[in-house]
Amino acid sequence: MARFCKFLLFTFLPFYFLTVLLFSCQEGRDAGDLWGQWRQNGTDDKYISFSGSVTVFRNAKGRKVFGNFQHVGDSLFIQCSSIKGEPNDTVYIEEHFGFKPFTNIRLRIDHLDSEDLTLSQDGKTWSFYKY
Repeated sequence: MARFCKFLLFTFLPFYFLTVLLFSCQEGRDAGDLWGQWRQNGTDDKYISFSGSVTVFRNAKGRKVFGNFQHVGDSLFIQCSSIKGEPNDTVYIEEHFGFKPFTNIRLRIDHLDSEDLTLSQDGKTWSFYKY
């Protein structure tokens, strides 16, 4: 009986843990259709990534600013945070990307599908494509 229990334990337990690991660590489950990396149309320097509930703003030089987001209906709410507490992180998001204010960004999702994302705020429009 002990030999049979060891057989079951060492045969099926790894498959159980692997299955749990795959489903519990699946990225993007909260991001929905936003999940992935988006590049702004007409530029090589503005990228946004969405995964889980985290968003990352970055440029081609490797500069990154992180935030948390919520997608509710046709609205996208982003709370950016400065990991190092640098004031130029605020300038980077507000000037480089044009999203304001840094700590409470609210954007309207005009269009979202598997390849294109269009956001707007106060008459400004930003268009991204998934890459």
